[in-house]
Amino acid sequence: MMETVHVGLKGREYDIHIGPGLIAQTGALIAPMLARPRVAVVTDENVGALHLDALRDGLAAGGVDMVALTLPAGEATKSWPNLTRTVEWLLEQKVERRDVVVAFGGGVIGDLVGFAAAILRRGVRFVQIPTSLLAQVDSSVGGKTGINTPQGKNLVGAFHQPSLVLADTAVLGTLPERDYLAGYGEVVKYGLLGDAEFFQWLEGQGSSAAAGDMAARIAAVTRSVKMKARIVERDETEQGDRALLNLGHTFCHALESATGYSDRLLHGEGVAIGCALAFELSARLGLCSQEDPSRVRAHLRDMKMKVDLADIPGELPNSDALLDLMAQDKKVVDGQLRFILARGIGEAFVTSDVPRDAVRQLLQDALAQRA
Repeated sequence: MMETVHVGLKGREYDIHIGPGLIAQTGALIAPMLARPRVAVVTDENVGALHLDALRDGLAAGGVDMVALTLPAGEATKSWPNLTRTVEWLLEQKVERRDVVVAFGGGVIGDLVGFAAAILRRGVRFVQIPTSLLAQVDSSVGGKTGINTPQGKNLVGAFHQPSLVLADTAVLGTLPERDYLAGYGEVVKYGLLGDAEFFQWLEGQGSSAAAGDMAARIAAVTRSVKMKARIVERDETEQGDRALLNLGHTFCHALESATGYSDRLLHGEGVAIGCALAFELSARLGLCSQEDPSRVRAHLRDMKMKVDLADIPGELPNSDALLDLMAQDKKVVDGQLRFILARGIGEAFVTSDVPRDAVRQLLQDALAQRA
């Protein structure tokens, strides 16, 4: 049942393997890349407890030894202290430039470990083994790595492409429902930004995938990864098309910052809310029909996902404070905030021509629904 998507970046090509049971095959898949039969694995406490023994066995079956570092779970791990800890541990393990570091976890581990690999000895190879739906469809592909700072999310990092990605879809069965659905926010994003047919497929099959249908899960992950791979091939360092992948993220990153990168709001939940807000803003600006944001919201509701600011527990800052947080976004160019808006489902585009008052009013209306 394995699917393979090739990322054709000249000189930095790699394959993404997608399917169940890949952890058991890691040794055979990684061994041909190794100068010596040993890898350094970094994971988090949740993934480690569930899957680290299986990874050790899978590597051993291919004659590969491993050493492992386990970090705390959660978005707060993407920080300077944990980056320092990871790099120093890799140096203690005498990881050389010809060696391979393995990021074994969700998006947090992938981003942090990828950044550590990028700066260690000015760049060592790394393999992504993403264990969350969000990481399998988005963060493990494309080479964006980094950490969060008090000023904002992912503001410090590097582009560093993995050498291989192994997306074991069987692992998704061990995710809590909330984590799976958070990742689904990124899956929906792909349909919304450039593939109306995929969004329509998700309206029919998304529930089956969430319920554990393996064929539907493989199809959803593969289609998402193919779309991202093609965009990354055209625009590796986000000078143009790749910005489309940030649909929903301008709102999302501000909301994540406002909630302290805590479990009040998971990244994929913020993406889903952000996509709903982006389509609502597009409709208010006359770019798309009102039926489009209604359809987006209806599907997210059908999937039992967060859709509105009212779905975020606890206090949120006012609209001006949220706008200030949005102004810290990496997509700001010459002081102008770039938004990804849409002319319809599957028709996203990048623009800086968005009246600040329209965004403020949208946020005020959304916040008023929490009262």
